[in-house]
Amino acid sequence: MARMRKKEALPSKLCESCGRPFSWRRKWQRDWDNVKTCSDRCRTALKTKAR
Repeated sequence: MARMRKKEALPSKLCESCGRPFSWRRKWQRDWDNVKTCSDRCRTALKTKAR
C-alpha cells in the first residue's frame, strides 16, 4: 500500500473559472494535465461563460 502524503506535498493548480487553488485528487490521477477547474460548478460556469 502506498504511503499517505500531506496535502501540502501534492501538486496544485489554479481554477480557470474561479481562480482558487485546488490540489491533486486521486480520481484525476490519469487526467491531471487536462483538469482545468476545481469542481463541477466551475466547469459548467466556464462552459456558459464561453458561449
